[in-house]
Amino acid sequence: QVQLVESGGGLVQPGGSLRLSCAASGRTFGNYGMGWFRQAPRREREFVAAITTRGGNTYYANSVKGRFTISRDNAKNTVYLQMNSLKPEDTAVYYCAAAFAWKTPTWGTDYDYWGQGTQVTVSS
Repeated sequence: QVQLVESGGGLVQPGGSLRLSCAASGRTFGNYGMGWFRQAPRREREFVAAITTRGGNTYYANSVKGRFTISRDNAKNTVYLQMNSLKPEDTAVYYCAAAFAWKTPTWGTDYDYWGQGTQVTVSS
């Protein structure tokens, strides 16, 4: 079992930045690929970013490429999502997720554990 707790969400103006954190407890964090997903009101959950177990490979949705950066610190059992140049359309609840083995890191169904989410609101 892996427990995931997100933090760092909040209200930010367009063009601003936020850094989300996801702290993991339970089984060995370093065995899991990690991802961030988001869900806006009245929209389906969508993939944002993912990172492999040792951080060697990262994946991004086209909508956030160049603005968001995913990273992880296995010593701290934490994955991060640095979000820059935020836009109103980035407003959503952001979830982190852990996958023991994924076929495709962009598929939510490949993830085994999910956090409760943290709200990000981009508005002036």
